[in-house]
Amino acid sequence: MPKKVVRVEADPASQAAEPTWKPTPEAKQQANRLRIIAVVLWMVAIAGEAFAIFWVLKQSAVNLVLLIVAIVVIGVLSIVGSLLWKRANQADPASTSDHVRFFIQNQLGAIIAAIAFLPLIVMVLLNQNMDGKQKGIAGGLAVVVLAVAAFAGASFNSPSVQQYDAETNQVVQYTGRDLVFWTKDGSVFHLCQEASAVNLSSKDNTIYSGSVGDAHAAGKERLTLQVDQERKQCGYATPTPGNS
Repeated sequence: MPKKVVRVEADPASQAAEPTWKPTPEAKQQANRLRIIAVVLWMVAIAGEAFAIFWVLKQSAVNLVLLIVAIVVIGVLSIVGSLLWKRANQADPASTSDHVRFFIQNQLGAIIAAIAFLPLIVMVLLNQNMDGKQKGIAGGLAVVVLAVAAFAGASFNSPSVQQYDAETNQVVQYTGRDLVFWTKDGSVFHLCQEASAVNLSSKDNTIYSGSVGDAHAAGKERLTLQVDQERKQCGYATPTPGNS
C-alpha cells in the first residue's frame, strides 16, 4: 500500500529572510569603545547641568559668565558624545526588526541633549535671582545650544543590519566578493579601485579597501549611487554568474 504524502506548509513569518551580516570582532570592539567614551562624556555633561542648576543658579547673585561657560561646556560634551555614538552605530548598527531598540539606539544623542538642557532652561526661566536680561541671554543661549546638540545627536538616515546585509549581497552579486574601496574624504564606498570617484584627489592620496562592514566602520555611509557607471569602469557589466 503506497504511503500517504502530506505537504506541511511552513509559517510564512518563519520563512522571512533574516539578515546574515554581523560586525567583525574588531568593528564590535571599536563600537564598544566609542560608546563607552560617549556615555562618559554624556554623564559629565549631565553632571555639568546639575552643577549649573544646584549651585550656579542657587547663588543670590548668579554669575552669568559662569552659567554661560557651563552651558557651552555641556553643549560641547553632548555634541562630541553624540558624534562618537553615531560613529559606533555605523560600525555596529541595530536591526530594524526591533523597532524600539532601533529608535533609541539611533536617536539617543538627541534624547541626551534634551535631558541635558530642558531642565536647565526651565530653571533659568524660573530663577528669581536673575533679571529679565540675564534670563534672556542665558535662556536664549541654552535654547540655541540645545538645538545644535539635538541636531548633531539625531540620526536622519540611520544605519541598520538590514542595510549592510543588502549592500554586501549587492557587492558580492556584482564583484563576486565582499570587497569595496573608499577614500578618507568621501562619504560612500565603491566597487573597485579603478572607479573614477576613488581616484579623485584626497587629503592623504590613499585608496582604502575592505569589506562593506569595514567601510562603514571607517565612517562611510553607504554604497555609491553610481553603481551602473562603476560596474562598467570596473569590468562588472553583468552580475557574476551564479549570483544573479
